[in-house]
Amino acid sequence: MDRNGLRPLRYTVTGTGLLVVGSETGMVRVEEPNVIEKGRVGPGEMIGVDLAEGRFYHDDEIKDRLAASRPFGEWVKAITVLDPLIKGEAEERVELSREELRRLQMSVGWSMEDLELILQPMVDDAKEPVGSMGDDTPMAVLSDRYRGLHHFFRQNFSQVTNPPIDSLREKQVMTLKTRLGNLGNILDEDESQCRLLQLQSPVLSNAEFEAMRVYMGETAVEIDCTFEPDGDGALLAALKRIQREAEDGVRGGCVHVTLSDRAAGPSRAPIPMILAVGAVHSHLVRQQLRTFTSLNLRSAECLDVHYFAVLIGVGATTVNAYLAEEGIADRHRRGLLPGRTVQECVRRYQTAVDEGLRKIMSKMGISVLSSYRGGYNFEAVGLSRSLVNEYFPGMPSRISGIGLVGIERKVREAHANAYNEDVIALPVGGFYRYRRGGEVHALEANLIHTLQTAAGGGPRRCSAGRWCRNPSPPPSAACG
Repeated sequence: MDRNGLRPLRYTVTGTGLLVVGSETGMVRVEEPNVIEKGRVGPGEMIGVDLAEGRFYHDDEIKDRLAASRPFGEWVKAITVLDPLIKGEAEERVELSREELRRLQMSVGWSMEDLELILQPMVDDAKEPVGSMGDDTPMAVLSDRYRGLHHFFRQNFSQVTNPPIDSLREKQVMTLKTRLGNLGNILDEDESQCRLLQLQSPVLSNAEFEAMRVYMGETAVEIDCTFEPDGDGALLAALKRIQREAEDGVRGGCVHVTLSDRAAGPSRAPIPMILAVGAVHSHLVRQQLRTFTSLNLRSAECLDVHYFAVLIGVGATTVNAYLAEEGIADRHRRGLLPGRTVQECVRRYQTAVDEGLRKIMSKMGISVLSSYRGGYNFEAVGLSRSLVNEYFPGMPSRISGIGLVGIERKVREAHANAYNEDVIALPVGGFYRYRRGGEVHALEANLIHTLQTAAGGGPRRCSAGRWCRNPSPPPSAACG
């Protein structure tokens, strides 16, 4: 079976009933008079052999046989496609005041640099922003500044046995379709498996998420993913609480679980959503309940494509980056996104995330989003191995580091900086570009100046042609 035409597979059938299959024609010498058929498996095609009957099946024969085995055409009519129901003309509402927006942005570690170098290009170009290769900043675990939890995850890439996909030229074989609800036993062939909801993309705007939540009604349970930032152990207690509430909701018949940090404010700090969804996903897997529900997220911290990928990679079904949309609306109100409505700006942001997700999936040779979801296709760098084993089981963590206590301390500090000041202004940043007072860089201005001074301060030839220690002596001066 060939996945997308990326692996060559050629076959030869002889009159004596011999089938030769290989990546190249001529791997096995066969007398041409005995050959009755030669062919190759194209993209999305397959071949089969029934050893009991001694019969060779072509691609169309296999698919016709499988299609006739069950009334799949009738079954799929039970699938409810949500896109026409939630992607109407509903206006994207602004719910946060300017001050509330700035404080919440600061509490999750955002800076002006994030808005100008990440959010703005995603809306302007409808693409993920591009930067130069290399990162000369400290690893997140060694940084003195608050860094989102997604900075502790490094994306894997495909190896020889699983080639990557070109997400642009082979886009037709990739899909972001997302199924929500009780998926049941994936090994069964039953009509009940089609009684679910379906979306074209897991990335939802505020209006779309609200419409979906209304449609789900009592089949969904919403869980608060915030905690009171006072006292040690508050984060661990909050994680245990949301695990318990999610399990109770699923056992109570809810087929949709919503994790939201919308309650964040002066008295409550948001749990890093990657940690929250990882905790719930792994807990439901251990309780053998994960396939009975979908995990739908409303996250303030989520901004760039990598954060979306980590959320989905650790178990999220759909994601609503509501604070990013509030930031888009704020920039539109200030005239920084001219020529487009807020709805158009939000759609372009969603398009940028969708294309970025395809690019990340293609690096692993993954075609469909459901294969990427919950696959932990990352390496944890700087996270405690005990934390990874508990909330992200199976993910490699060669460099251990910060645990729950350290994460809680950083969240509390960021929350205090955002809500303990009378006047709030986002920091300039300094992660993507060197800024005085920002994140430390290995190649910063002082280092380059020192290197130039060191390189130019040694002995060199003067105007008289002699080696001297004076960098530029006048022609008449004596060489020292």
